[in-house]
Amino acid sequence: MTQNREIIHLDDIKQLVDTFYTRVRADELLGPVFEERIQENWARHLDIMYRFWQTVLLGELTYQGSPGSKHITLPVDEAHFERWLHIFYQTIDELFTGEKAAEAKWRAERMAEMFHSKIEYYKKNKNRTIL
Repeated sequence: MTQNREIIHLDDIKQLVDTFYTRVRADELLGPVFEERIQENWARHLDIMYRFWQTVLLGELTYQGSPGSKHITLPVDEAHFERWLHIFYQTIDELFTGEKAAEAKWRAERMAEMFHSKIEYYKKNKNRTIL
């Protein structure tokens, strides 16, 4: 059994992202949603995720983007976010320890709450006309 380590390098971020998305793609609830949206663009998506988490956890400003607009129309609900967080936490707990691991879980939880809230708002208001 390998010992968990701190998240301190880009290689750690890549291991986290690669392991997490391998599990997401194999998941019966999340896999189809991600495959439908990302299709053949997995290398690009993974690169964006490396840069996102590198910026968030390591403070190396390699990510610039607006993730909300890409997620707002996803056909997901609370169960999808719960599964996403479960897989993320499981991946962190199996591979890493320490302050950055705890921060990654905290940030993932905040993102899930934010995306879920925005998606629900969009679903309720997408057919509403503004006068």
